[in-house]
Amino acid sequence: MKVLYIHMIGAFGGASRSLTEAVGAFPPGSVDPYFVTAAGSVEPFFARLGPVETARGVSQFDNTRYSHYRGLRWLVALREVAYLPATVLALLRARRRWGKVDLIHVNEFTGIVPWWLARRLFGAPVVVHVRSVARNDAHSLRTRFVTWMLRKRAEAIVAIDETVRASLPADLAVSVIHNAFTPHRVAVDAPPLPVPSGLRSGWLRVGFVGNLLKVKGIHELVAAAAIARDRGLNVEFIVVGDDAAPSRGIKAGLLRQLGLGQNAKEEVLAEIERLKLSDRFHMLGFTQRIAEAYGLMDVLCFPSHFDAPGRPVFEAAFGGKPAIVCLSDPKPDTLIHGVTGLAIPARDPVALADAIERLCRDPALVQTMGEAAAEMAHRTFDPQRNAAELLAVYRRVTAADRPRQASVATSANLPTGR
Repeated sequence: MKVLYIHMIGAFGGASRSLTEAVGAFPPGSVDPYFVTAAGSVEPFFARLGPVETARGVSQFDNTRYSHYRGLRWLVALREVAYLPATVLALLRARRRWGKVDLIHVNEFTGIVPWWLARRLFGAPVVVHVRSVARNDAHSLRTRFVTWMLRKRAEAIVAIDETVRASLPADLAVSVIHNAFTPHRVAVDAPPLPVPSGLRSGWLRVGFVGNLLKVKGIHELVAAAAIARDRGLNVEFIVVGDDAAPSRGIKAGLLRQLGLGQNAKEEVLAEIERLKLSDRFHMLGFTQRIAEAYGLMDVLCFPSHFDAPGRPVFEAAFGGKPAIVCLSDPKPDTLIHGVTGLAIPARDPVALADAIERLCRDPALVQTMGEAAAEMAHRTFDPQRNAAELLAVYRRVTAADRPRQASVATSANLPTGR
């Protein structure tokens, strides 16, 4: 089965990691993958799986709960318009290079523009992955448009968990297929993990994994670290990640001035220095040896503003690590409050420090929560089982599309009367 994957973000992160896990877990010979993606650090990861066509940027239409357009965020939409020529050219090059495909898989529902274009160019059915919590304002024209696209221009919709599923209309046909994690899958050329020096025996090690973006809650983590230090808690922090993209230059400076810039590494390092927390923070940067990084941690912290459990939560769980997650309505398929981790309000450093203190003062609770988290991870996020479920969706969609393809082929062979 020839599948075209469309991915809109150039920086390697949770969505791209999840896609590579899924494609890599398919049975050999079942899927022939091709990728159209924004240029960036994702390219070598996709290239290990199949041919890649890149664009300077791939247009999106963001109607997620967190980052839908309003106020100054409408300026972000101008960037997506600017990316439109590059998006069209990348898809045209893909069509010329690879010919027809059996299926198009859009790796986030924000990819409405490339999804519509690819459907017309390739004439293939579309599977849409919904990874972010959708804005579900029924009075919004934008929400109604996105829902119409999902209902009328997608042959299948896949949500990554019950939290995301709950943000979509209840009457929409959606398959919940969880992401997966293969802890010990590492590229042969992956550099070794930079093991931090000065880790203290007996201290609680709190981990953070992700691009250093404001939306990931990295500033709140630093503030909570200062509170924990002032309370006399023996806690240190292991940060795995880097800026999503270079944060220098006129464009980056303008975005910061407008409050739209997300890259936070320089600000975070300056804040750590100002608060005299350097001896408690171990900044490891990006690593492909993510399972080894989780091995250094006792607890994962996921203080995201998205109000959703991110990929690091279950990745850490595979290693028996509980999580502190900013989540208002935890679902039992990803986080059970007080059992596999702790759910706290977002953007609240005091609540985050309170959760850290609770675990710091109760090592037995860390152990029992970690065991429960590991059991949930192995039950819910198994790579082979989840890949089989996604492949079943592919086969169902392509089987349903065969009569249409046969009709098109028959029509093409009819005599013209000339």
